[in-house]
Amino acid sequence: MRSMVIDLDGASTGELVSALSEIAVELAGRSAPESAAACMGLTESLAASIDRTESVIAGLVSVVDRAGEVRRWGLPSIQAWLRSRLGMRDSRAKERVTLARQRHRLTELTGRWAAGDLSFGYAATIAGAVARLDDADCADAEEVLLGMVEEGFSAGKVASFGRRIREVIAERDGTERPDADSRRGYERSWIDSTRSLDGGRYVKGWLNAEDAAIWDGTLGPLAKPAGTDDRRDLSERTAAALSSVLSGGHKATKVTVICDLDTLTGGNAPARLTDGTPIPAVQARRIALNAGVSVLLLGKGSLPLYLGRTERFATPAQRRALEALNPTCAVQGCEVSGTLCEVDHVSGWALGSPTDIDQLTLTCGWHNRFKAAHPTRLHVTRTPADGRYIYRLHPPGDGAASAPGRPPPWLQAA
Repeated sequence: MRSMVIDLDGASTGELVSALSEIAVELAGRSAPESAAACMGLTESLAASIDRTESVIAGLVSVVDRAGEVRRWGLPSIQAWLRSRLGMRDSRAKERVTLARQRHRLTELTGRWAAGDLSFGYAATIAGAVARLDDADCADAEEVLLGMVEEGFSAGKVASFGRRIREVIAERDGTERPDADSRRGYERSWIDSTRSLDGGRYVKGWLNAEDAAIWDGTLGPLAKPAGTDDRRDLSERTAAALSSVLSGGHKATKVTVICDLDTLTGGNAPARLTDGTPIPAVQARRIALNAGVSVLLLGKGSLPLYLGRTERFATPAQRRALEALNPTCAVQGCEVSGTLCEVDHVSGWALGSPTDIDQLTLTCGWHNRFKAAHPTRLHVTRTPADGRYIYRLHPPGDGAASAPGRPPPWLQAA
C-alpha cells in the first residue's frame, strides 16, 4: 500500500508539484467508477482543481517568459517551448502565453481564478480580449467581461463580446465614434497598423481588386502548408509569407516539380510537389512544359548541386532541392517552414564545409544564429532514407541531446 504525508503549509512549491504529480499518476491508473452520476460529480470536482492548477501554470510560465529562459535551451520563443516540450497544440500554447502575459493586469480575474471561482475557459477568453488594449481600457474590459460571467453568459458569448470590447466599452460610456472604415471608399487600398503593448503590431485594411490580385499571386503560393506536419492555420502562414516577402526572402514564386530524369524521358516513377503531393509521371511530363513551373531533377548532372569550396552561398537550384527535402527547419520541434528558412552549412563554412547539396540543410534565422553561437549544443544526425539532417538540442549544462516526445529526459529525471 502506497501512502503520502506532506505538510501543506511547510512544503516548497517543488514539493507540492511532486506530490500533485504522484496523485495524478495514481488517478490515471485507476478505472472510472461504474456510477455515471458519481463520474459527473468527480469530473466537475477534478475540472475545478485543474482550473486552479492552470492558474499556477500561468504564474510559472510568466516567470519563464520574463527571464527569457527558453532561449538558453535553444528555443526561439515561449510558445515554441510549450509546443515542442509540452506537446501543446498551437492554439493552446497561445492561450497559455496570453494568460501569462496579461495576468498582472487582470488582478481581479487572477484572484478569482486562483480561488476556484473562475474557469480556465473564461480566464483565457478575457485575457485574449484585453491583450490589445491599453491599461485604462483593460481595466474597463475586465469589469465588463467579468460582469458578463456573473450574469451567466457562456464563454462563447463572452468571447464574442471580447472581440468587439472597445465598442462595448464605448456603448456603455456613450462615447461611440463613427466607424472610419465605413467612411472610406473602396476604390483605393488602405492599411492601418497599431503597436501592441508587447511590441507586436495589429494590422487591418482593404485592398481593391487590382491590389488583391497581386496579394493573392504573391502570398498565395508562399502561404500553402509546408507539409502534413505544418499545424499553422492560414492566417499564420499568410503572416509568415508576408514577412518573408517584406524581408526580401522571395523575389518571385514558382511551382517546383520534383522528379527523376527517367520520369521526364518516359519512365513511370511518379513525381511530387515540394509539399509531398504525388503527381503521376504522365502529368509531371505535361506540366513540366508549362510556364512558371520549375523542374527539379534529383541528383547530379542537370543542376549545379555540388559547388565544393568555390562558392560560399547556395545557388537557387540548391535551395529548391533543400526546400523539397526539408519542409521545416532542421531543428527538431521547430515548425518554421523551409521556404522561410536560411541555408546552413552543416559543419560550418568557416570550418571547411563545402557548399555541396549533401552538406547543406535549412534552419530558421533564429536557430541559424543559435547554432553559430552554441555549436556544441546541437547533436546532428542524418536519416539514411532521404539524407535529411536533423538537429537535436542539448539542454543547457547537460551532455545528452533532447529526445523527441514528452516528457524530455531532464524532466523524467527530476
